[in-house]
Amino acid sequence: MTTATTLGAEQRRLREAAGWRRWGPYVSDRQWGTVREDYSADGEAWSYLSHDQARSRAYRWGEDGIAGFSDDEQRMCLAVALWNGRDPILKERFFGLTNAEGNHGEDVKEYYFHLDATPTHSYQRMLYKYPQAAFPYADLAATNRSRGRNEFEYELLDTGIFAGSRYFDVVVEYAKAGPEDILLRITADNRGPEPADLRLLPTLWFRNTWSWGSNGARPVLREVPGVPGAAVVAATHHRLGDRWLLCAGSHPLLFTDNDTNTERLFGTPNSSPYVKDGINRFVVDGDATAVNPEGAGTKVAVDVALTVPPGGSATVRVRLTDEPVVPGGPDNRIEADVFDAVVAQRRAEADEFYRDLISPQLADAEQQVVRQALAGMLWSKQYFGYDVEQWLAEHGLDPLEAGEIRNGDWFHVLSHDVISMPDTWEYPWFAAWDLAFHAVTLGMVDLAFAKGQLDLLLSRRYLHPNGQIPAYEWNFSDVNPPVHAWATYLLYEFEKFRTGRGDRAWLENAFHKLAKNFTWWVNRKDVDGRNVFQGGFLGLDNIGVFDRSAPLPTGGHLDQADGTAWMALYCQNMLQIAMELAEEDPVYLEQAQTFFEHFAWIAVAVAHTSGKAETMWDEEDGFFYDLLRLPDGSATRLRVRSMVGLLPLAAATVIPPHVTTRYPQLLEGARDFVARHPSVTSVLSEGRLKGERGHHLLALFDEPRLRRILTRLLDEEEFLSPYGIRSLSRHHAAHPYDLDLDGQRFRVAYQPAESDTGMFGGNSNWRGPIWFPMNILIVRALLNLYVCYGDDFTVECPAGSGTRMTLFEVAREISGRLTRIFLPDADGRRPCYGGQRIFAEDEHWRDLLLFSEYFHGDNGAGLGASHQTGWTGLAAVLPQLFAGLTREDLLDHGLIGVGPARSGRDAR
Repeated sequence: MTTATTLGAEQRRLREAAGWRRWGPYVSDRQWGTVREDYSADGEAWSYLSHDQARSRAYRWGEDGIAGFSDDEQRMCLAVALWNGRDPILKERFFGLTNAEGNHGEDVKEYYFHLDATPTHSYQRMLYKYPQAAFPYADLAATNRSRGRNEFEYELLDTGIFAGSRYFDVVVEYAKAGPEDILLRITADNRGPEPADLRLLPTLWFRNTWSWGSNGARPVLREVPGVPGAAVVAATHHRLGDRWLLCAGSHPLLFTDNDTNTERLFGTPNSSPYVKDGINRFVVDGDATAVNPEGAGTKVAVDVALTVPPGGSATVRVRLTDEPVVPGGPDNRIEADVFDAVVAQRRAEADEFYRDLISPQLADAEQQVVRQALAGMLWSKQYFGYDVEQWLAEHGLDPLEAGEIRNGDWFHVLSHDVISMPDTWEYPWFAAWDLAFHAVTLGMVDLAFAKGQLDLLLSRRYLHPNGQIPAYEWNFSDVNPPVHAWATYLLYEFEKFRTGRGDRAWLENAFHKLAKNFTWWVNRKDVDGRNVFQGGFLGLDNIGVFDRSAPLPTGGHLDQADGTAWMALYCQNMLQIAMELAEEDPVYLEQAQTFFEHFAWIAVAVAHTSGKAETMWDEEDGFFYDLLRLPDGSATRLRVRSMVGLLPLAAATVIPPHVTTRYPQLLEGARDFVARHPSVTSVLSEGRLKGERGHHLLALFDEPRLRRILTRLLDEEEFLSPYGIRSLSRHHAAHPYDLDLDGQRFRVAYQPAESDTGMFGGNSNWRGPIWFPMNILIVRALLNLYVCYGDDFTVECPAGSGTRMTLFEVAREISGRLTRIFLPDADGRRPCYGGQRIFAEDEHWRDLLLFSEYFHGDNGAGLGASHQTGWTGLAAVLPQLFAGLTREDLLDHGLIGVGPARSGRDAR
């Protein structure tokens, strides 16, 4: 462990007070079309506030922009706007299709890439590719609308707008000279063969908090004349204080107000001629009356007009600072040499940070994957504001009588936080299980922030009084898999290994709230009280025969193999936490015993072999399936080979050997419990559970069943893709699963890319593709199983190949296949880009990475949300995990202490 004196600059900033995190990329890529902004009578959020309206309508709860930066309450925002002289509107936000417009659901239709970021946002860099021809808004919408589910999406590259390289590479960099002193450098490279005009408009504005009857003080932006060679704005906010914006060069300042243009949208007169879209009207329409000649407002843009030569570039430098500007003389803070020196220093410190963080054993291409995945994670933080009680009141509803309106029974939720988002365009709202996976990745670079993210959804402002964790903005009452306990224990152990001490107070606080959520699961999602769980769709969308969150067409209910496996894993994680807390407080041994017994009864239910009733385990197929329980008491096994049946494999956890000596009473209690219950004895005998070094394995299967599951998992004609584990077996391509019930036919067939069913909306795509979170849980389970079974346990991998591997080697093989998605092959082609040749052949595209929502089950092409550096950010974890990892590492430290900790740096 290193001392503070040897830490790099970014590491030292992480150790300082939270001031360095106050400003960051907290502006969403999309605020329009969200639930928060929906005040419609029918709940159609996408149409209530559309992309067309967004430029003219002041938002209620947040802001969006291109490469936006703001304070952590999003009171003041800084972003980039552009105009190429041909577009019908000013490019102030990224364009994309709504759920109904896209043939595969909502989708951003732009190309932008998160290239670099540090956890304190002392340095950030991203790239936007802005076409020089008129942006094809209508073509993108019309062509996608005309395509069916079995056709590809129509993307921006498909329109031909980048032909001849007629576009600008717009690189946006932020660098902090201090916690409140922010430098913005925008560099536009003309990739085309001819000179091209470009208007770059760095834009500063206040979020509108004055139009809603609360916190009504109106802030102000004013021009500061008299600074030679600079455009200067003074900003005054009653809570944020005073700031100054400086832009190098004598450029015009365009002032308006961040107020709705009611005349354009609703046909009613504006209270002022200066409204949100005033700058758009001035630049694009040439309307000189649209901006305030008095040089004041709540929104301002610096109007920088450029003509960039072919192959040339132009740079704009902007500084937002709390240090006053004194008129009358030049301000050297925006001189190129002074300004660029700060940017260069912060970029060098970012290089130092990642050089210390990323294992040197990784190849350059693998290091690029890790760094850009982490950059995407850090760029995808967003301020999320949502006071549900106030939102309901603004709908004219009494929160206690909200009825069936969306989130009506969640009126206690009060969010005003910076949260890691799955994708700040397509999913600019938190999702409970996504956030747990995000925290695991973010723990690599910023443990304090990662722990805080897990705290949020367990806090009184989010967690329902009944113990339920809110699922996601569109329906807080839906159910996401319970992975919070897994992520909590993992981060605790990670910090303990890296620093020599665990944050026991944090762990204990989380434990009590997790216990409340666990109780909600037991009381609400075990219909028959048989330790077999339901839960609904559990994030898996179209993977099943029915919509598992809706009443079944047959009546009755489903016994879910995945819901039950999630609860088994939950028990295991809570047992681990309780044993850790018991080191200082023996009272937690009782809790540990309780969670062991919960797990034991679940294991009994899953392993049930009496033959008197249908069970989830199918002995003929050697696989777990959901059970459809009908109202007449009969049951039908739904023989769909999917991730649902693989998740019982993920509920495999190792209890270290020291438990038997440190907690003899726990061991004796477990032995007594098992001995007193013959049904438990048959599945949890001590001999079956004990590994070669005294480790104890908690799992839902014995060795014969494990081997049968692995045979399917590692069969390339079933689950094992060249790029990871598929969510649905390829077996169903030739053998779809058909179910006939009461004259209705239900079918599940393998689809490696986009699903052809809209069961959960257009973007519901679990029938075949590869998803990183499921894969990492399988990798985790395989490593745990290896700790217990050791080198003598081998399997064919791939099945039928004749090559035998230990479970450690299998885990590494799956990890390597996942990472291969992003690595260039001998021809420079990265599987994640499918057939898009430009990403392999063009020097200005080939080193850029997108971390998509999911990946084609056969060729690895990225699908779904383009910037899903939420759980796909786990792509940064896997190469680190196996960089130099040995069997001894695993046996000595379990799954903790690998990855970034191996660099020897403390990244708290």
